[in-house]
Amino acid sequence: MLVYTYIGNSGNVIKWKFCIWSAYNMKSLIKIALFISFCIYLLVLTKLVLFKYISFNDLSSHFNFKYNDYYWHNHNFIPFKTISYYLFFSNDINFDIRFDNITGNIIGFTPYGFILPLLSKRFLSIKRIIIATFCLSLSYEVFQLMFKFGSFDIDDLILNTFGGFIGYIPILMFQLFSNMSKKPISKSASN
Repeated sequence: MLVYTYIGNSGNVIKWKFCIWSAYNMKSLIKIALFISFCIYLLVLTKLVLFKYISFNDLSSHFNFKYNDYYWHNHNFIPFKTISYYLFFSNDINFDIRFDNITGNIIGFTPYGFILPLLSKRFLSIKRIIIATFCLSLSYEVFQLMFKFGSFDIDDLILNTFGGFIGYIPILMFQLFSNMSKKPISKSASN
């Protein structure tokens, strides 16, 4: 919103423009900052998920569609197989590796569940956040499967989706508290 101030000086009128930031402009600025943060987050997440073991120079060698029987045995299509193995059965794998894999998959998608509802009101429901997080995770896993960037693991889908849900919890809590504060106090409760 522009405000014009007129200052009279010897019959000459000087027009000064002052820009006043309204609440609408501040919300727009916050949305732009969130959008930029979200894009940077997605770039970092993509690098960590898809290209963690591959340099950009070696990237072109992964775009082939040849069938390799051995490669297909390195994937997990059974839900909770990797999670239960890491938690209960794997004494041969270092604890740090198991912990980093499980918590990394959860923490990596937590910002997605937090930032997405702040960017768009369409994602203010838990169902939509879970579906959006699942779809993003599924796209990463399919890319890993098709282009041999890593291994497809259904447990990553579960952990990533859970991470998106955890990221949404502060938004959900804010919605619950703001709805509670908007409810009028009934007369029978005040007596």
